[in-house]
Amino acid sequence: MRKHTNARLRGALDLLVLKTLACRGPMHGYGITMHIEQVSKEVLRMEEGSLYPALHRMTQSGWLRSEWGVSENNRRARYY
Repeated sequence: MRKHTNARLRGALDLLVLKTLACRGPMHGYGITMHIEQVSKEVLRMEEGSLYPALHRMTQSGWLRSEWGVSENNRRARYY
């Protein structure tokens, strides 16, 4: 049963990320995290240990593309 629950959580996270990018356009990981937390009124909290593996998995599966860019505070960031 635990595997099934993890698959559901993974699928929900994937949908949240895809919906965020569809609405907001290209964003870096921190921006995605902040948007999801803001929209959910901080009910949903994103951890790096969940988000970045999900972004990597979705990129490997061909669901997302990524490219390097410069963030708002002039740092190098991967945009999805």
